[in-house]
Amino acid sequence: MLNFSLWALLPPIYSVCTATGLWTVYFIAVYNKNITPLGSEYRRRNGSLYPPYISIAGNFPPASCVFSEVMNLAAFVGFFIAVFRYLQLKGKIDKPWLNISSLVVFSISSFGMTIVGNFQVFTEENIHNIGTIMVFGLGTLFCWLQSYITLRVNLKNEGKMAAIARFLLSGSITLCMILYFSLMSQRLHMHASRCQWVLVMILLIFISTFAIEFRHSSFSILCTDRPGYPFHCSETSEVPM
Repeated sequence: MLNFSLWALLPPIYSVCTATGLWTVYFIAVYNKNITPLGSEYRRRNGSLYPPYISIAGNFPPASCVFSEVMNLAAFVGFFIAVFRYLQLKGKIDKPWLNISSLVVFSISSFGMTIVGNFQVFTEENIHNIGTIMVFGLGTLFCWLQSYITLRVNLKNEGKMAAIARFLLSGSITLCMILYFSLMSQRLHMHASRCQWVLVMILLIFISTFAIEFRHSSFSILCTDRPGYPFHCSETSEVPM
C-alpha cells in the first residue's frame, strides 16, 4: 500500500513526465529540422519544415518512437488516475452516474491517446484525427465533469476552492480548443500549433490538481484465495539444486 504522500504525488508526477516527454519529442523534431520552432514564423517556402503541431513533431523517426511511448504510457497511467478518482468519489456523491460518466469519458479519451501515438498523422490521417477528437473533445468534457463533481462533493471542505481553480482551467481548455480549430480552419498554422501546445499543458495541469484530494486517500490491492481450493504442500513441485 502506498501512503498518502505518494498518492498525492502521482498526478503531478504524471503531468510533469508527460509534458517532459512531449517537449522531448518537440526538441528532437526541431533538431532534425522536421518542424519550424514555435517562436518563429512558418513559411511554405521552407520546403521540408512543417508547422510545430504535436502530431507532426511526433510523425518522423526518431521522435515518432518517443511520441508513441509517451502517449501509450500517458494513456495507461492516466486511466488509472481516473479509476482512483472514481474509487475515491464512490459513495460520496449523491449522483453516481456523474462519477461513472466521468470514468467512461476519460477511459475513451485514454484510448484516443493510444490511437494518436500509434497512428502517425501522415500515415493514417483519418484514424489519427479520430483519436485527436477523442483526446481533446472527451478530455475537455472530463474536465468540466470533474469541476462540477468537485464542487458538489466538497471533499474535506476543500471542494469550493478546488472547483474554482478547475472551472477556470476547464474554461481555458475550452477556449484553447475553440481557438485551435478556428485557427486551423483559417490555415494560421503557427498560431494554431501554439494554441495546441498551451491546451495540452493546461490539460496536464488540470490532472495534476487531483493531488489536492489524493492526499486524503489511500488505495490498496487485496488478493485472497478462492474458497474450495485448499493448498497442499504435496502439490508443490521441487526443483533440485
